[in-house]
Amino acid sequence: MTAEISRRSTLKIAGIAAGAAGLGAGTGLAATPASAAGSGFAHPGLLHTTADLARMAAKVKAGAQPYTAGFARLTANRHAQSGWRANPQTTVVRGGTGQNYVTLYNDIHAAYQNGLRHHVSGEDAHADTAVAILNDWSAKLTSLAGNADRFLAAGLYGYQFANAAELVRDHPDFALDRFQEMLSEVFAPLSDDFPVRHNGAVITNYWPNWDLANMACVLAGGIFCDDKAQVARAVDYFKNGEGLGAVRKAIPVVHEDGLAEWLEAGRDQGHALLGVGLMGTFCEMAWNQGIDLYGYDDNRFLKGAQYVAKWAMGGEVPYTANTRAKGAVDGWSGRETASDAAAVDPNMTRPIWAMIANHYTKRRGLDASYLARTAARAAPEGGGGDYGPNSGGYDQLGFGTLAFTRDRATAAEASAPPSTSTSTSTSTAAGSGSGSGAKTSASSASPSAGAQNGRGEDLAATGTSDFPAWTAASGLAALTGGLLLLRRRTGSGGGRQS
Repeated sequence: MTAEISRRSTLKIAGIAAGAAGLGAGTGLAATPASAAGSGFAHPGLLHTTADLARMAAKVKAGAQPYTAGFARLTANRHAQSGWRANPQTTVVRGGTGQNYVTLYNDIHAAYQNGLRHHVSGEDAHADTAVAILNDWSAKLTSLAGNADRFLAAGLYGYQFANAAELVRDHPDFALDRFQEMLSEVFAPLSDDFPVRHNGAVITNYWPNWDLANMACVLAGGIFCDDKAQVARAVDYFKNGEGLGAVRKAIPVVHEDGLAEWLEAGRDQGHALLGVGLMGTFCEMAWNQGIDLYGYDDNRFLKGAQYVAKWAMGGEVPYTANTRAKGAVDGWSGRETASDAAAVDPNMTRPIWAMIANHYTKRRGLDASYLARTAARAAPEGGGGDYGPNSGGYDQLGFGTLAFTRDRATAAEASAPPSTSTSTSTSTAAGSGSGSGAKTSASSASPSAGAQNGRGEDLAATGTSDFPAWTAASGLAALTGGLLLLRRRTGSGGGRQS
């Protein structure tokens, strides 16, 4: 843990000056009302604002649909029951041997669901349960470990933890300072490091959702901890990052028909849906702090999300062949080409669509027919525990039908995010990469045993797949029918490649 804290300090030296100066000098984070004295951010202000929570409660109390159907999904979930007992760990391991991260994501979703249920129903027992879970973890967790998948644990569970805690941050029994310390010292060091060094990989080795998960953690943690420089780094990376999670890299080609290719559509459906959900989460959290990334670069995310929605429903979409360099810096290397959009199962879904569709169609009044259709098909959206027992079913917090269904905005509401925003422009050292994929072919690969001082094996550890519908070929650098799948499985059980 000491090494990770030191690494975070080093990273901050690189980005703190630009980040702090940018946010202090009109970069787009204008002052917004905040519950904490001296805070630069609105609280609650991650995925849900005070207005959002009041809307949910009022609509459910009035018996309005589809809110009541969404709330019924929440109350039926076993994680949303008061009295859930946490099982905190000192070290959470994802990837390799000794994995125990299943405990963490189940407890996070129980905290989030109880916190959300409290705001809708007003029942204090659910807030008390959420607080107890969060306090238990912040009192014990000191580190994240594992192979490369430790970065997924940091990114996914860091942003989710922050969102769960944001729902109860004003509870008198919530240990706010200790929780902020946990986010800053356990999750942020890994998530801040990944976009800069990418686990020692070449810039395109890891697919976009690795970046996106860690970007979400950096942004959520920065808002929760009132760290303006951290938020600046996350926003700048979305716009200008060198890695594949930056918006123009994840969505590289825009077509005249208004759709834009999603890079991971050439990989497989499950990971493409994950990426859309993560980018939507990132945009929503930024929006609630007055930063409009949904509309950035002429609504580029809208065009990419529409593309994925059409494709995931079985529609024909174009795909420009993409060849990525892979491997470790100064180590083993290879190239991998995604040549076409992967096959899809129209029945596969994730609870990601309601948030995105409602933003574009209701907040902004834009045409987003594919998003609207796929959101309607997925409704009412559930959450963790409703999409299978494995980690893939817990990558999103969910319950979008309840949380994000909204009436059409007035002209004034549709014109800007909650606080006036201009463009955020900071400078951050950044890079990115990509994991292995199913619909790919390799032109070359030359492993080096000494790569990265023995870290070549760790670099290739891009996760196991525990979601059967998304599983590609298995094995160590399995070469079958011309497909080189650079995936090293170093342990059994729970992880999935992201």
